[in-house]
Order: sequence, then C-alpha cells, then structure tokens
Amino acid sequence: MSARQLRLVLETEDLDAALAFYRDVLGLRELESHDGDGGARVVILEVPTATLELANPEQVRYIDEVEVGREVAHRYPGTVRVAFEVTDAAETAKRLEAGGAELVAPPTETPWRSRNARLEAPGGMQITVFEELDPR
Repeated sequence: MSARQLRLVLETEDLDAALAFYRDVLGLRELESHDGDGGARVVILEVPTATLELANPEQVRYIDEVEVGREVAHRYPGTVRVAFEVTDAAETAKRLEAGGAELVAPPTETPWRSRNARLEAPGGMQITVFEELDPR
C-alpha cells in the first residue's frame, strides 16, 4: 500500500485571510470545507500535483541563502515552507504581494535552474513560488 494523498495542514488564526490568499489570489481550488463545534472550521484546497521534499538543515540554510540572500529566522519547530510551481514567478509574486503576502525576497535564479521568490503569506507561513527555467 502506498500513500494516495499528501495533506499539509496549516494552522492559522485568520482562516478567512489565509483562504482568500491561497484560494482567491494563488488560485487553489476549494475541494471541501467543514464546520464543527465551538467555531471549528477547515477548508481543503487542491494543488494539482504535490511532492514531499525532505531537506537536511544544511540544505535549508543553502536554499535560504540562494532565495533570500541570508539565513531566515524560522517560526516553526523544524522548518516548514510550502513551495508552489508556477509559470511566471515574477508575475505570481507581484499578484501574491498585492493579495496580502509580504515579499521576503524577489525572484532569483537558482543554481538548479529555477526562478524562485520567497513570500510570507497571510497567517505567517513562508512560501516559495518557483518557475522551472529548463523544460522537463
């Protein structure tokens, strides 16, 4: 048996702002939502393809250096960063910034031939939008 789905659960104090950002600005499709007792609420958004990237601390520091130009202070135990492949990293970064994200570092070409921009999304999660520069 193998895993059939990857769900990354992001806890946020402002679900409405995070939902507006990820669904309405980034364009993720809403699959389902549920309300529970005591104001509990969850919304599940779909990304067409997902991968699980495992990196040791040295690689995380290296990616910070490449994307941001310095090591970034991480708010979470263990580093969690969400990356989304897009067709145009510069345009997407502008759209996300206009939609409420804070630009941490502008689009930068990486040694692995992608253009990556780092942002802090509403709710405090650092995200990367990346554009592959070489066709697969």
